[in-house]
Amino acid sequence: MSDQPLPSRRQLLLVSAAALLTAGCEGRASAPSSAPQSPSGPVPSSGGPVQSSATNAAGPPDWPSLASGLKGTLTLPDSSAENADRYNSLRLTENPRFDAAMPLAVLSAAAEEDVAAAVQFAVRERVPLAVRSGGHGYRGYSAGGAPGTGIAPSLVLDTRPLAGITVAADGTATIGAGASLVSVYAALANAGRALAAGSCPTVGITGLALGGGVGVLTRAYGLTCDALTGVRLVTADGRIRTADANNEPDLFWACRGGGGGLLGVVTSLSFATQPAPVISTVYLQWDYAVAAAVIQAWQNWAPQADTRLWSTLKLLGGSNHAEPLVQLSGTWTGPAAELDAQFAPLHAAVGSYPLLTRPVLNRSYLDVMLGYAGCASTPVDQCHTGTGGALQRGAFSGTSHVPYRMLDAGGVAALLARVQAASAVPGLVEGGVSLDALGGAVAKAAPDATAFVHRQALATVQYTATYASGVDPAPFDAYVRGSRAAMVPSWGNGAYVNYADASIPDSAAAYFGVNAGRLKEIKATVDPDNLFNLPQGY
Repeated sequence: MSDQPLPSRRQLLLVSAAALLTAGCEGRASAPSSAPQSPSGPVPSSGGPVQSSATNAAGPPDWPSLASGLKGTLTLPDSSAENADRYNSLRLTENPRFDAAMPLAVLSAAAEEDVAAAVQFAVRERVPLAVRSGGHGYRGYSAGGAPGTGIAPSLVLDTRPLAGITVAADGTATIGAGASLVSVYAALANAGRALAAGSCPTVGITGLALGGGVGVLTRAYGLTCDALTGVRLVTADGRIRTADANNEPDLFWACRGGGGGLLGVVTSLSFATQPAPVISTVYLQWDYAVAAAVIQAWQNWAPQADTRLWSTLKLLGGSNHAEPLVQLSGTWTGPAAELDAQFAPLHAAVGSYPLLTRPVLNRSYLDVMLGYAGCASTPVDQCHTGTGGALQRGAFSGTSHVPYRMLDAGGVAALLARVQAASAVPGLVEGGVSLDALGGAVAKAAPDATAFVHRQALATVQYTATYASGVDPAPFDAYVRGSRAAMVPSWGNGAYVNYADASIPDSAAAYFGVNAGRLKEIKATVDPDNLFNLPQGY
């Protein structure tokens, strides 16, 4: 392998700018809730419960009463030009497909008391509430009423201003609910620490952790939720609670993989961090003619590899590719001199050496994470979308699988057929499948040790499609859902809650397995009136 510069995450995984926000960008960081149901005018949600289409039956919500006590700001869609600009900026999520949403208002919380006030207001005024941290939720629930989501126009509770990060002498990091991953990585690296989490820079830490949290250091250090040591959150009764191993342990258990937006609104999280490792990375690309051999070899090798080695296998088609792409990116926290040996079994099993190999040895934690984020040459404070940001939002569709069984020849053929089908979907820029290896530290915990149940799975699988903003997403939703449907005979119904999809049947079992029953009991205790009424809830 020659020592060449590491391509950015954008170069490696996604050719189009839109696709930056698709593969590897996980986190149910944004999740909806609804106020108790109005007796009139229900709007059915997609695959879930109904939400009220009305607000306060006695009249319009008393917005001045909410605004008067806030440390943050409440933005309404009024007629002033300045306010309209602010409202139109604040209402957007990271996925342009949900840009038609017109929420009732956006509350930008500056303190956890603002969060409590918003929850109390939603109950009192019977206003649907949509909670947002990163705004990456696949179904657009945090948009607060986007067409097709089944969510009524809502008060968006935006926790992104709660983005403070502190690192104690013992390595414990306390992180505000609205912090983005790139901000987390920069702050931790400055303290010589690291956290296993995702690679998309604009994903919020909260949704990622609450749903589990898969990333490039997962096999070495575990899921993001495995490092979680405490949560501050506001529950449906308006109380600000602390949940950890000693205080409200059931609620804490549920926060470690039970999904975001179902039990309350998180205001901050505490994590046990690791000393920042020295990391070597590698990028491999094969001729598509050996794609079947690569899949067979990877699924036998990756979940059983040294725990210090993580890899993701991607097969991507669409208009950006003359023929589908077969590529792997890997992260190694062991000695650089041992990197080649780690890949020797994979190369032997494939029987064909990659067309392209790009190892980069002995890089810092922050350099590697910025590289995966597509921000290697971008200042951290510009590694975001929106005002002052260097990144662009992109429209995408996605769904998932969490497989426990290896594919046989028929399953491999079915998967490749779906990759090839991407080129037949008009307007599909890039689409296919990404397989992120599990095993390692993830498998050391029992399935019921936390709410994340998929401890013995081989990988998380993400089916994705990117396309131009403003077009009808239906064909692309159909493509990714068709891919999942084609693989159900091989991989069953298991799915990853951070890649939520309203079409997944028996979703509680798919996302949470044997843990669904306990989650439902905890939900009944902390939210008996189902204020946080999320489609596909429990």
